[in-house]
Amino acid sequence: IIFFGNLTDMKKSKTSLTGQYLTGKKKIKINNQLKNNLNINHGQLIFGGITHNNLKNINVKIPLGSLIGVTGVSGSGKSSLVTETIYPALKYYLDGYYQDKIGEFKKIEGYQYLDRVHLVDQSPIGRTPRSNPATYIGFFDEIREIFASTIDARERGFEKGRFSFNVKGGRCEKCQGAGVLKIEMQFLADVYVICDVCQGNRYNKETLEVKYRDKNIYEILKMTIDEALNFFNSHFKVFSKLSFLQKTGLGYLELGQPAPTLSGGEAQRLKLTNELSRRDTGRTIYILDEPTTGLHFYDIEKLLQAVNELVDRGNTVIVIEHNLDVIKNCQYIIDLGPEGGDKGGKVIYQGELDGIYKTKNSYTGEYLSKMK
Repeated sequence: IIFFGNLTDMKKSKTSLTGQYLTGKKKIKINNQLKNNLNINHGQLIFGGITHNNLKNINVKIPLGSLIGVTGVSGSGKSSLVTETIYPALKYYLDGYYQDKIGEFKKIEGYQYLDRVHLVDQSPIGRTPRSNPATYIGFFDEIREIFASTIDARERGFEKGRFSFNVKGGRCEKCQGAGVLKIEMQFLADVYVICDVCQGNRYNKETLEVKYRDKNIYEILKMTIDEALNFFNSHFKVFSKLSFLQKTGLGYLELGQPAPTLSGGEAQRLKLTNELSRRDTGRTIYILDEPTTGLHFYDIEKLLQAVNELVDRGNTVIVIEHNLDVIKNCQYIIDLGPEGGDKGGKVIYQGELDGIYKTKNSYTGEYLSKMK
């Protein structure tokens, strides 16, 4: 516990990060370099005549290679526009198929400048304890190769597969490498208990006897990302992916932390890390739907750093957002409203960020002005 007490005292606390953000001692900075360089060289994505749900036959222009904020009060039509029309339409045109419903629109132009659209949401990276940051980001293969190349492993004839908890051989067969046993509850969520054979270590005794730099494979999975970054500093492939995880503020997670224990915000940042660690063409549109849900000021700052890096590479990021700290960092705004439901669905403003401050009837502009 960093602090407990009333709000006034928390603002005076030297140890409370929350208090420092509330008093303004710490602030989420504006990336002026990104903000002042709206990219006009990557073309435009244009949608015309959108009438899905409460959208009033609207037209939107999206400058590619930029950070785009889609704003407006709840019910103004943000999700109808982005996740129910733009995203499925691009999936259909870029992938050649889309099975679910696509919001109604009359025209689309500029999709030829893109090769991929990706929705980065807060859904879990996996439903079972087998999924974890090491397997999801993809560096666990390299770690298993490191163990297979040790003298101990070669003397015993252990190959890379021996150090996988997903296949027979090196894993504990009672829990099948999960480290926990699932107890199905009839009317409640399933419960996981520690395996009584391996005591949660996932592997059998023989596998755990093999060590790399005095650590067995389970002890590696129990390391935090920050600890592992030091440990694997001479292994470029592992080190580079760990660096991306640390950059997005996830250094405190364990490499083998089970997916069900991750929050929505952690899962989303893992997905962003996965994208940052890929080689891309700079022709992707990333869509984030209210990514700040559940995030602290500090986490939002890390999220913005990851988003900005994707944009720096030439990609486009569309973010549906209410958080003013995120909105003030966007290069281009599409503001919907003026109200919600039938009284919404119109484009109040679209253009560079500075223009929304002068827009009448824009609640977004009004509240942004108060932050100046």
